[in-house]
Amino acid sequence: MFDYFNTRDLFTSDERQIQSTVRQFLNDEASPFITECWETGSFPVQLIKKFGNLGLLGANLPIEKGGVGLSNIAYGIICYELERIDSALRSFVSVQSSLVMYPIYKYGSQEQQAEYLSGLAKGEILGCFALTEGQAGSDPDSMHSSVRKEGDTFVLNGSKMWITNGTIADIAIVWVKDQDTSEVMGFIVPTDTPGFTANPILRKMSLRISDTAEISMDNVRIPIGLALPKVVGLRSALSCLTQARYGISWGAMGALESVYQEALDFSLGRATFNKPIAGRQLIQDKLVRMVVDHTKGLLLAWRLGKLKDGSSMMFKHASLAKRENVRAALNAARIAREILGASGITLDHASIRHMLNLETVDTYEGTHDIHTLILGKDITGQGAFS
Repeated sequence: MFDYFNTRDLFTSDERQIQSTVRQFLNDEASPFITECWETGSFPVQLIKKFGNLGLLGANLPIEKGGVGLSNIAYGIICYELERIDSALRSFVSVQSSLVMYPIYKYGSQEQQAEYLSGLAKGEILGCFALTEGQAGSDPDSMHSSVRKEGDTFVLNGSKMWITNGTIADIAIVWVKDQDTSEVMGFIVPTDTPGFTANPILRKMSLRISDTAEISMDNVRIPIGLALPKVVGLRSALSCLTQARYGISWGAMGALESVYQEALDFSLGRATFNKPIAGRQLIQDKLVRMVVDHTKGLLLAWRLGKLKDGSSMMFKHASLAKRENVRAALNAARIAREILGASGITLDHASIRHMLNLETVDTYEGTHDIHTLILGKDITGQGAFS
């Protein structure tokens, strides 16, 4: 881990060991073919059960609930190492852990937890999180998908967009509005239920490795027992996003490390006018900016983890960290691509891949502007969303 300020000294010995183990695993098992996966637009499904065996899925959930019982900082470190390779790997683990396992753990019944959490942690069951709609986006309360109760079943209708893991998922955590009360409800929906379809979104130039789908529900009928009983409206769905934003704030720093290291190595090896370009003032300014942003972001992520481990992290804290760290990583990737010159537009280098991926990461789980408004409302008490 690149660590200019010795932030790693703040980790426990177990957390440092986890970081080293996960890095070595990913260097051996993912890095050699990740560029090919990006170019072909295919997710390396052979890694999923290996993720489970290594304890990367549901890492920060309690052991008695099917998780691994690691600290939140350890989970953040895992996200860092995953995104250092590619944002799609962190996205997969983030969805499985924070957006599928977490809502079942937090809002599900004991029966639901016993049925699904262990299999999800092992990678034997795959899940997706279906909240976003094409015409709602940053305003999820404007969703049109609905549910009605008929006897001992619920019937779901509507569509969801930009759903990570959508075509490979066995279950979907689906959020819809009650047809009568307009209250948001959450459900565990088996994806083989009649009327449920997931179609891949093609022609992407970002997160190409990630499985991204549009989901349609046409009179999808499920038993009452698949409703998440502890859900309290839309805020329950949004609380899941807070969990995901936590992992993103760490993951972005992994991507920043990758592009910084590539830019540094290139600048030391590339000479113009009989001198490495690393000796040019403008290049040094760009490299220093990346080091400073990585240092600040890693410390911010660590502090966020300490707040989360102490059960005092609030949604505003996750918003600030996601906003700052992702934009810092995106800017660094753009700068790295610039330092690499013409070579930087090819997949022979990772910076262009990270740059394109981070355009999506900067958008999902709340855009930079949305998090600005969240923080602005918290600071001033004045809502500026409309």
